Amino acid sequence: MIESLLIELLTEELPPKSLKRLNEAFEQSLYDFLSDAMLLTTDSKSAVFATPRRLAVRFTAVLTKQPDRDSTRQGPKADAPAQAVEGFARGLGVSVKELEIKEGRYCRTIKVKGELATKLISEIVNRSLKALPIPKTMRWGDGEAQFVRPVHGVILLHGNKIVPGTVLGLKSGNKTLGHRFLSKGLITIKHAKDYEKTLKQSGNVIASFDARREVITKALDATAKKLDASWNLGKSDELVGEVTSLVEYPVALVGSFDPAFLEVPKECLIISMQQHQKYFPLADKEGKLLPRFLFVSNMKPANPKEIVHGNERVLRARLSDAKFFYDQDRKQRLADRLSRLANVVYHNKLGSQLERVQRLEKLSGKIAQLLKADRAHAERAAQLCKADLLTEMVGEFPELQGIMGRYYAKYDHEPSVVADAIEQHYWPRTAGGELPKQPIAICVALADKLDTLVGIYGIGLVPTGEKDPFGLRRAALGVVRILVENSLALDVKDLLASARSQFPNGVIADGIVQDLQIFMLERLKPYLREKGFEPDEIDAVVILAPTRLDQVLPRLKALKEFRALPEAQALSAANKRIRNILRQAGGTSSDKVDAGRLTEPAERKLSEAVQILEAQVAPLFKAGNYTEALKRLAGLRPAVDEFFDKVMVMVDDVAVRDNRLALLNRLGNLFLNVADISRLQS
Repeated sequence: MIESLLIELLTEELPPKSLKRLNEAFEQSLYDFLSDAMLLTTDSKSAVFATPRRLAVRFTAVLTKQPDRDSTRQGPKADAPAQAVEGFARGLGVSVKELEIKEGRYCRTIKVKGELATKLISEIVNRSLKALPIPKTMRWGDGEAQFVRPVHGVILLHGNKIVPGTVLGLKSGNKTLGHRFLSKGLITIKHAKDYEKTLKQSGNVIASFDARREVITKALDATAKKLDASWNLGKSDELVGEVTSLVEYPVALVGSFDPAFLEVPKECLIISMQQHQKYFPLADKEGKLLPRFLFVSNMKPANPKEIVHGNERVLRARLSDAKFFYDQDRKQRLADRLSRLANVVYHNKLGSQLERVQRLEKLSGKIAQLLKADRAHAERAAQLCKADLLTEMVGEFPELQGIMGRYYAKYDHEPSVVADAIEQHYWPRTAGGELPKQPIAICVALADKLDTLVGIYGIGLVPTGEKDPFGLRRAALGVVRILVENSLALDVKDLLASARSQFPNGVIADGIVQDLQIFMLERLKPYLREKGFEPDEIDAVVILAPTRLDQVLPRLKALKEFRALPEAQALSAANKRIRNILRQAGGTSSDKVDAGRLTEPAERKLSEAVQILEAQVAPLFKAGNYTEALKRLAGLRPAVDEFFDKVMVMVDDVAVRDNRLALLNRLGNLFLNVADISRLQS
């Protein structure tokens, strides 16, 4: 017999930020254990349900009994002593004659009767719960059971039958509770397939997380539309997920606040509403914040005014705090806070935040010179970029660092490019986030990330596995993206060396520049894969350890066009051969060819072709026109083919051999101006 299986844990309020992840992990764990127990069929499908007070999973097409199956028991080797073989047979209740020999061992195939699902399911649930990724568990009552929150009820229902068993010390049943305020008494789930329908009708609970999220999104959309406003601001998508984890019967309501609070920067108001209160701020069509907000109630009251007024009172207190911080912060200029950065430790091995700012100031100035940007503005922006860390607002909302610096710098009448750079030097804040837009911001952003990389990596705090507490991978990718996407003609090795020079002797490890160049190239590879380049194309360019990252994309685009040419495969194979010959010869650094030692027509022809093309492609390489350069080099194929057909490189005459090796080295080096095409796969 095949039926749906329902498993529900009725709990105290679960952690909202991890609810969905916990539910999905529970479903996966149950699926794995049920599959291992051979209780699922090929038609089995799962559905997950998660609310603040319950985790539930339902599987369709679950067997009531394991299938009978053959099991092969392996015994001693074929040449084992007779006593060992007899003992194995006796243990199975058969004679030695009834044993078989397979793969050099005695064995016996026996029939194993399948167990009833009712005997297996409760233990499977207990094992699944133990396998969940819960960092901290709780105990409750007098029992020994542990879970993320106290559990008060367990449903194990196969079709319409209760599966007997004990889970976390609780006997299984088919009863649960509905909404904490909109439902009374126990609710009986008569059949596993009726779970969500019964909970909604009898308990005022929308059990499905995804269905509840959709209800909330549609309610917010509809309510905002009536107000001719938009609610999708800041981290609203993340907030919808959190709110979905907090309610079982969502209803969207509208509140308002004093327009006088709109004098406070909108970022402060948005974060106050979203982070502290789980409210959704509203904006007009131009993106200007409105003195209204949406919030999601966990019930539909007959008269919502009291709930609305209560939420408005709470928000008023929060916004009053934000306005107070903003007013207080503006009483002192950003520049006047700098000396206090000496009391803020950046890292015990790397000094204070003031020492860090002084490094950033010098490095930003150097980068500004290279980019022909205003050095004074770059140094001023670097000088002020960490001052807002000492403000009340950033102390309350660390996410606003840089953003508040821009507001306060503008209030202090600093140049707009300086104020913008204070905010944008943190960009990109995420892997695909927005990049700093103007030259001064780019200078400070690069300086900040390079100082972090050299300082933190240089004292041995290297990322391991998934652990990267100082965000070094993010900083490296930020440098990569800024250089590549802005096509900045800066040498990354020189930038790292400049950052290294800002630290006192003996603080930073030797070889840090080389180590960080490799580290950054490793960040470059996945970035390039996202751009649509093939792994072998990326390898062909990155293997050369380019220091001008702005040239990487043009080289890859040229390489992609080159490999589509009919000559590409043969020239790639020829370059592989060149690399092998040079390696077997012990390598050669010489590319000086003595024309007088070229005795074979084919080698003279190749040498002349290389010489002609060197002159043709040199200006193309200099101009960064790699596509045209590779197209010209494709014309070498006939001469290369003829050379390898008719010329023996590794001859006994050392002078002739070395001359031919130099010619091959010279040929290979031509392509290396773009990529090592020997790395291309067929």
